[in-house]
Amino acid sequence: MKEILEIRYSLFLTFVFVFLFMNVAIVFGQEKKTKDTSNFVFYPDKIMLRANLSTQADSYVLQDKMAGDLFLETNTNYKLFLSVDYKFIGFSYGFYPYFFDGNNDDDIKGKSSYSDYNFRFFLGKWLQTVQYSKTRGYYVENTIDFNPDWVEGKDPYILFPNLKNEQYGMSTSYIFNPKFSLKSIYSFTEWQKESAGSFIPTLAYDYNKIYFNANGTQSAQKEYDVRIAASYFYNFIIHKRFYIAPNLSPSIGVKFMDFKSSASGVQETENGTYFTKYLEGGLKIGYNTERILFGASFNFNESWYNETKTKVISNGKGYGFLYFGYRFDAPDFIKKPVDIINDKMKL
Repeated sequence: MKEILEIRYSLFLTFVFVFLFMNVAIVFGQEKKTKDTSNFVFYPDKIMLRANLSTQADSYVLQDKMAGDLFLETNTNYKLFLSVDYKFIGFSYGFYPYFFDGNNDDDIKGKSSYSDYNFRFFLGKWLQTVQYSKTRGYYVENTIDFNPDWVEGKDPYILFPNLKNEQYGMSTSYIFNPKFSLKSIYSFTEWQKESAGSFIPTLAYDYNKIYFNANGTQSAQKEYDVRIAASYFYNFIIHKRFYIAPNLSPSIGVKFMDFKSSASGVQETENGTYFTKYLEGGLKIGYNTERILFGASFNFNESWYNETKTKVISNGKGYGFLYFGYRFDAPDFIKKPVDIINDKMKL
């Protein structure tokens, strides 16, 4: 069984790198095309700097018909993301802002930590993203189901401070409609003049590592995920400056899992392959000018799979965020190297 899983993992990684190579080859082989200024406003020498304040929380639900459901959540009310985008490249960093009061009840819900690094590359009609995130520290939201004497607001929740989740993720998307600008609602390095939408199929591939260490029990779970999404985005332009942009992305995939645990000298190993389902979507509204932009977004992300006939593992995120951005002239030490790459790749 172990040899079969190793072959699957090798095929999975090979497929990812071959797909990426094909995408880059296609982009480099494209001829340089004239920008369609009739549909878009371009900011070729401007850097977009944004701050996003999000209510995004991380949670897991273990639904077991025999033992009862377990709701795990991180002790966070807010996340802060700082983003910078220029031409075809962008980067963002996310973390928990502990200076907000909503993230300071560690005595009841324990301490959680979070960091997120996201790179994005617009390569012609292709969008490639690369992400790394790490989350640590969870509490049992339904503690009262396991301790009837527990008093909310007074007694601490059941805590899993050493439960850690690391994720390495990539996604590759293709934008079909040339009259739709994903940059106008994603990186804001362009602005769309007229309403338009596009079908954007996406291939996503992730590697997750989940660690747990408490009371003499150690466990490690490794997950390899690949999924295909049928995404659709639309951007309604209102009075030239306002926009409303809904999106929906149902997807299906496959998960390869490798689980190992050790407790009281007893080793346990489990491997499995699961069919996964995802549903993501959101609504973004905002206002744009030559220099500044601001707005709000409402998003949800749900995933689930059946680990056994009686146990369902799901991960849900529902959140909103406010954002503010400012465009400024790119300094020469950034502009020159990026422009060289931009010209050579004919983007």
